[in-house]
Amino acid sequence: MRTSVAARGIAGSTFDHVANEAGVSRGLLHYYFGTKERLLVEVVRRESDVRIERLEEAIGGAGNAEDVLDALVRSFEEWLGDGPAPVMIYEMLTLAQRNEEIAAQLSELGRRTRSHLAGALERKQDTGVLSLGIEPELAAMFLFALADGVMVRRLSEPELDIGPLVEQATIAARAVLS
Repeated sequence: MRTSVAARGIAGSTFDHVANEAGVSRGLLHYYFGTKERLLVEVVRRESDVRIERLEEAIGGAGNAEDVLDALVRSFEEWLGDGPAPVMIYEMLTLAQRNEEIAAQLSELGRRTRSHLAGALERKQDTGVLSLGIEPELAAMFLFALADGVMVRRLSEPELDIGPLVEQATIAARAVLS
């Protein structure tokens, strides 16, 4: 589903397409997920779990604020470079405007992801690695807002060199993490 949404969009991603690409029967997808929306939510949930694990591993090994910042930037750049993930999130956000179930699930995933990042930042603050100027939850929210803005620029202008934008976002993030 992840690859299909990136290639065809949500509307064009049918159980038939996904089943064929996955090498399973359409009925199997219906049995496990019931609806395309539930399959989409599960894909986003799994994507979120993987990103949380990678981010926590990267931050966990950080010994100072610059290491934390480098881990955050690397994690974001890896995610942004993963073609299907940003496209799928953007498509899901659009769908969430018209589908309450998707909106509720995305909202929950956003809270959970933000909470995990806030917890990781708080642990780094407690051990003296970071000295946050704001509450960890607000810091996490700010960092995600920066990332969201860069993601939208990348999706809306794929030819744009976002390197300078990432550098400026890194400077803003440094101000929060130092």
